[in-house]
This record gives sequence, structure tokens and C-alpha cells, in this order.
Amino acid sequence: MTRRFSSAITPPANKTGPALWFAFAGNKLLCHQEPSDVIPLLVDFSELGLESIRQQYLGTFDGQHCFSVELAKPVSVPEGMILQGLRQVYARLGEDLFVVAVRAIQIVDWDRTHQFCGRCGAKTVDHDIDRAKECPECKLLNYPRLSPSIIVRVRCDREILLARAVNWPTEMYSVLAGFVEPGETLEQAVEREVMEEVGITVTNIKYFGSQPWPFPNSLMLGFTADYADGEIEIDPVEIQDAGWFTANNLPTIPPKMSIARQLIDDFLKSQIDG
Repeated sequence: MTRRFSSAITPPANKTGPALWFAFAGNKLLCHQEPSDVIPLLVDFSELGLESIRQQYLGTFDGQHCFSVELAKPVSVPEGMILQGLRQVYARLGEDLFVVAVRAIQIVDWDRTHQFCGRCGAKTVDHDIDRAKECPECKLLNYPRLSPSIIVRVRCDREILLARAVNWPTEMYSVLAGFVEPGETLEQAVEREVMEEVGITVTNIKYFGSQPWPFPNSLMLGFTADYADGEIEIDPVEIQDAGWFTANNLPTIPPKMSIARQLIDDFLKSQIDG
């Protein structure tokens, strides 16, 4: 059963029960090493004896208060705990709690990088009502940054287009993706990214779904499309290799946690159903 997260900005005035604390050192989450109770459950974060730079209230998860924490470095990890990247801890958190962790790391990153006004340089303060940083001098408001990015599965009959990026550390292939540019529609971004990265045109562009992707602040907007015309000609600056694959000859593909994998799995399901 899906557990519910309710976003909020103002922490409870009289918090007495334990809360979930999503504490980060850089981009790594502080976790218990034991299989259960991955996230520290404490009345106050000071119980761990760790120094925090900033704390933010997130809301409630199944009625449990949630906070994000930016840890001061260096971190002396308490016994029985470990610092792990979100990709590594995904399976232990489960989908529902992973989504809260995704929110937490993005808010920590935004809070850290918006301590001063980008227009006049004054020290910012938390807005009273919204999740925002306000400049007391020029009144500029900065909300948590989201960078929209399209990700698209291109299909040609019984084949799927997969590519390997230049900067990926492993021999993994995935569907194409890229950031949306100012003034573009999402569909235009799909057409442009496919043309730029592999030199083909697509048609029948359809929305598939979305996923927040906290590396560091993307919102992935998934699409499907059909091949229209052209031969694969990769952009060597971004793409190392690209090609058409059938369900029976797939290369290494992304893990289950990503919308890229959801798009590929949906293609594989269509091959079985078809």
C-alpha cells in the first residue's frame, strides 16, 4: 500500500514525538546499516551528536514529521550508520520513502546555494508562507530550482533506440534525454535533442510520465516517439555509441529506480503483448 507524504513548510510548534531525519553530507544520505529503519527516527537530531549547518522542515510521511539536514564536514559517522548515495540506498528505502529523500536532498541543495541574493548580494531569509528565500533588501524571491528535462524512447517497428553517453562510468545504454531550452515546448525539445544527439527525426510524440531526479535538481518529463527519417549520426561530444536494439539483444540498461528503465520496460512489455 502506498504511504502518503504531505508537504509543509512550518514545523510543528510543540514537536514531542520522533521524526524522520534525512541528513546529507554532500550528496550522501546518513542511514542505519541494519536492514530495517533506514532513516534515523529521533525526537531531535542532536541525539546523534552530529553538527548540522541547516535544517529544513519537509512535512509528514504517514503522519510522521520529516526534516532534512545539511551536515557539517568532516562527518564522524556514528557506529552502526553509513553515508550512501541515493542510487545505492534506493532498494532499502522503497519507492515511497525514496521520493521523500529525493525531495529532501533537493531542498538541502537549494537552501545551501541560495543564502545570498543573486541580484543585490544581501543575506536572504526564509519566506514566511512559501518555500522560498526572500531578499530583505530588494525583495527578490527564489524558489527551489527545478530544471525540466525531456527523456524519450524512440521506437522503429520492433526496435528501440538506445545510446551510451560519453561521461557514463559503465557500459550502460539508455534512452535519450536533455534539458529544455527557454522558449521551447516539450515536444520541440524532444525533436531537437533527438536530432542533435543521433541525427534522426521523430514523429507521434506522446507524453509518458514524469519523475523528479535529484542529480541535482532535474524534473524528468518522459515521452515516447516513433522513428520518422534519417540515419544514426551521433554527436561525439555527448554520445559514445547509439543503435537500434530488439527485446532479445538489449545491452546493459538503467536500474529500476529510473524513468528511463520504465520507458524501456514498457517497450519490452509491448513486445510480449504484441
